[in-house]
Amino acid sequence: QVQLVESGGGLVQAGGSLRLSCTASGSIFSINAMGWYRQAPGKQRELVATMTSGGSTNYADSVKGRFTISRGNVKNTVYLQMNNLKPEDTAVYYCNADRLREKFWVTPSDYWGQGTQVTVSS
Repeated sequence: QVQLVESGGGLVQAGGSLRLSCTASGSIFSINAMGWYRQAPGKQRELVATMTSGGSTNYADSVKGRFTISRGNVKNTVYLQMNNLKPEDTAVYYCNADRLREKFWVTPSDYWGQGTQVTVSS
């Protein structure tokens, strides 16, 4: 069974930094992309940053220049380095595995982590 496990959230003052990590484990043949989304209270879930298996990245305009997504040395691990955090970055951050295929003959599906809270105080 595939699981996405996140860690690294917490409380930080404005201007501070946090690093989120996510590892996908289980039976995994391939993943098209991994990334991070966030959802603030009363708002829809939104894209933060993604990285394809080929290394292409995509960022929300609101985090460009402050956040960096990267791969870990452990297979199927992705990090989100968040610098110069702002109160408006406060949200639950979710890891996503896009079009994860457990076996080559299995139809791919999207998977989500349980979410990790990031709170930025002013």
